[in-house]
Amino acid sequence: MSVREKRSIISPDQGLTIQRQCDLLGLHRSSYYYAEKEDESYTEIMNEIMDIWREHPFFGYRRITCWLLDRGIRINHKCALRLMKLMGLRSILPKPRTNTSIANRENAVRPYLLKELVIDHKNQVWATDITYIKLPGGMVYLFALIDWHTRFVVGWKLANTMEASHGIEVLEEAIKRHGSPEIVNSDQGSQFTGEAWILAAEAHGIKVSHDGVGRCIDNIRIERLWWSIKYEHIHLYCHQTMWELEKGLEHYLIFYNTKRRHQGIKNKRPADLYLVGEIKEAA
Repeated sequence: MSVREKRSIISPDQGLTIQRQCDLLGLHRSSYYYAEKEDESYTEIMNEIMDIWREHPFFGYRRITCWLLDRGIRINHKCALRLMKLMGLRSILPKPRTNTSIANRENAVRPYLLKELVIDHKNQVWATDITYIKLPGGMVYLFALIDWHTRFVVGWKLANTMEASHGIEVLEEAIKRHGSPEIVNSDQGSQFTGEAWILAAEAHGIKVSHDGVGRCIDNIRIERLWWSIKYEHIHLYCHQTMWELEKGLEHYLIFYNTKRRHQGIKNKRPADLYLVGEIKEAA
C-alpha cells in the first residue's frame, strides 16, 4: 500500500488516535500531518492557477509558473505542470500557417543579412511581415514591425488591402517613436521587395534584408508574433468588424509588450528590455 493510500485511510473519526492508526499502518505520524498541510496549500495554488488560466487560456505551465512567482507563490514549473494535469488544464496549441507573401520576380531581392549576425541590442534589427485575418465581412491584413532582440512590437496597422503603402506608414511611425533600426528584415513579398519600400528604408539609412525563398525560419520573430496574436487573442474572441478587431489588437499588443513574459528573453517582458533606456532618461 502506498503512502498516499495509507493517508487516505486515516481519519479522526475512526475511534482510534491518529498516532495509533499511523502505527497500525506503519506510517510516521509526521507524514500524515504533512500531507494535510500540502493538500491545503496546493488547493490555494490550484485556485490561483485557475484564475490565471481563465484570463489567459493560451498560457502553458511555464508561463503560469512565472505569473505565480509574480504573485509571490513559490513554485517550480514541474509542480505547476503536475497541478495543471490534475485539473485538466492545458494551453491551446494549434498552429496553422497561411502564406501572404506573393513575390514579384521583377523586383530585386536583397541578401539575407542576419546569417551568423550576433543580434544583441535593441534597434539593431527589426522584422516585418503581413498576416491575414478573416472577418464576417471579408479579409483584413495586419502589418507589424517587431524588434528582433527584445521582441517589442514597435509598430502595427490593420488595413483592408495588402498595399506596400501600409507597411511604409508603419515603418515611418515606428521610426518617429523609437528611432531607426540598423537593418529591417522581411520575406520576399512584393510589398517589401518593391522600390517604394526599399527607398523608404534607405532614406533613413536602414539596410534592407530579405529571407531566402521558402525560409520562414529566417524571419522567426515575426512568425512567432503571428502565432501569438492568432491563438492568444483572435481565436478567443468573435470580432465582427474591423473596428472591433483593431480595438482588440490594441489591447492585446499592450499586453504583449508590457505584461507577457517570453522564454526566449529569460522570461522577461519586451518592455523591460526595449524601454529600459527611455525609462532611465525620463528619470
